[in-house]
Amino acid sequence: MNILYINHYAGSPTHGMEYRPYYLAREWLRSGHKVMVVAASYSHLRSKNPCVVKGLEEEVIDGIKYVWLKTPTYKGNGVKRVVNMFSFVWKLFRISRKVAEDIKPDAVIASSTYPLDIYPAYRIANFSGAKLVFEVHDLWPLTPMELGGMSKWHPFIVILQKAEDFAYKHADRVVSVLPKALDYMVSRGLVPEKFAYIPNGIDTDEWETLDVPLPSEHMTVIERLREEGYFIVGYAGSHGIANALDYFIESARYFENLPVAFVLVGQGPEKDRLQKYVMENQINNVIFLPPVPKNCIPNLLRKMDALYIGWRKNRLYRFGISPNKLFDYMMAGKPVIHAVEAGNDPVVESGCGISIPPEDPIAIAEAVKRIMDMPAEERNVMGLKGREYVIKNHSYNVLAKRFIEAIKG
Repeated sequence: MNILYINHYAGSPTHGMEYRPYYLAREWLRSGHKVMVVAASYSHLRSKNPCVVKGLEEEVIDGIKYVWLKTPTYKGNGVKRVVNMFSFVWKLFRISRKVAEDIKPDAVIASSTYPLDIYPAYRIANFSGAKLVFEVHDLWPLTPMELGGMSKWHPFIVILQKAEDFAYKHADRVVSVLPKALDYMVSRGLVPEKFAYIPNGIDTDEWETLDVPLPSEHMTVIERLREEGYFIVGYAGSHGIANALDYFIESARYFENLPVAFVLVGQGPEKDRLQKYVMENQINNVIFLPPVPKNCIPNLLRKMDALYIGWRKNRLYRFGISPNKLFDYMMAGKPVIHAVEAGNDPVVESGCGISIPPEDPIAIAEAVKRIMDMPAEERNVMGLKGREYVIKNHSYNVLAKRFIEAIKG
């Protein structure tokens, strides 16, 4: 099968997030399919954006052909980001006939946070007689409406809504990373039989073989805590508002007289504020460390005793969640403390930890204490349940096969 995968934000191990297009494409290549990924030259998600001088540049990464369309840079969620979106969609629309003639795809996947790229994808699919697949990561325009408070009559929202409805009507298949999104999609015109749930995942083979040493700064801190007999509760990832780290840090205050350390590894817009809060309130058992390279994550997580992931209270999560960070946690074989209120919960489904209500420092502290008081063998059994669950349900070699089955219908 010849697959054209359109994802504005597509990344790679070289460029950083997002990784889903790369891992799916790599698995498809291994199975004998041909894949081309089309992405924007600039994305705020990437740690390193490609250098694109002309209108477009081609690059081959691990056998995957990437086509980067030159788009303007931006910061935040203002007008410049909208210009970036429209620039990508318009440029792809303009070359859609040439793309169809040159690639002759059997399947065209429109995969992006926003639904506007369904239009050039539809055009390419029509020119080539390919199946059209709409892949949904976030429900736009519902997300900016519920998170950002935008009116449904805002011109940008009206444009996005028309694109979403167009996608549900014209796509041959709709693939969602959110397990509980079907009812909403049907309310917008989707025929239920078109729906397929294919969550996010990780490359489990790659994860298990990575054994990259941690930076000396991280090793020094972890070894000191170990020598002093601390129970280490870890967090690795972005330090943003959505990550609910205020409540995690607040819960550390309940352990100031116990050998429990909270170690936060990563970077993000909230990090400075959180560090200032810890200093001003003299919370001495909270330690901040810089981010580590992606290939160091397995080694880092394995050195923790328990791992925390939290969410804000948000109605959008009623459609489900599929966080890559959680799957990394579970692969580490460590108990997970999951502060969430959502349509699904992999921690509960796998039995790999303790799930608690979001935004509740006391509940976090109680969960830490419960796991800390468990016999080591019981903690190990709990953690391994998560690893087994991910290998069975979230390995990209499994998900890639399911995706092909969905395309074939």
